[in-house]
Amino acid sequence: MAYFSDRVDAGKRLAAALAHFRGRDGVVLAIPRGGVVVGYQIADALNLPLDVIIPHKLGAPNNPELAIGAITEDGTTVLDNNVINYLAINNQYIQEESKRQEEEIQRRLKMYRQDMPGRNVAGLHVIIVDDGVATGSTMKAALFSVKNKNAATTTIAIPVGSPTTLQELKQQVDCIICLYTPNSFQAIGQFYNDFAQTSDQEVITLLKENQKNCE
Repeated sequence: MAYFSDRVDAGKRLAAALAHFRGRDGVVLAIPRGGVVVGYQIADALNLPLDVIIPHKLGAPNNPELAIGAITEDGTTVLDNNVINYLAINNQYIQEESKRQEEEIQRRLKMYRQDMPGRNVAGLHVIIVDDGVATGSTMKAALFSVKNKNAATTTIAIPVGSPTTLQELKQQVDCIICLYTPNSFQAIGQFYNDFAQTSDQEVITLLKENQKNCE
């Protein structure tokens, strides 16, 4: 049985749980694409600016769906050494895959932000948002990237997450707000009635709308 009707519903519920951030010097960083829909609801309710942070999965050789880690726009990388060692993946492949994914991240950032500059998060209370967390590799990369930029505090806000993954993340973040942590976790989409894919245009529109609201 689904727990959320859609990402808008999830975002509104998360916003209520994050009400203590209203009036603070903060920023919402959302992971595209679905996380931006959730993040927009939070930013709108709390009157905070919204931006994207784009961690990309690093895929294994001949199996791009198998994650060996993740990388963000500033080159922050989180590697799964257990998988890397098991598959005997060499450093040259990791460097080449990292470069490919960094180029794709920059392409998407340019598309999403268009003429808008990225947000400076130094000294701010940063809320990192996605529509759910399963393995956590991309969320870990996003978190480390934000920490490297001297955020005052870091909070992960997600509608649903794997209990095992959340235990790992708790050691690396100031706060986690997760509305639902089911013991049986197969895929994020199983907890939504409507989990339709978010379009790139919707991400662009929501970012522009937030910028207009914050002017």
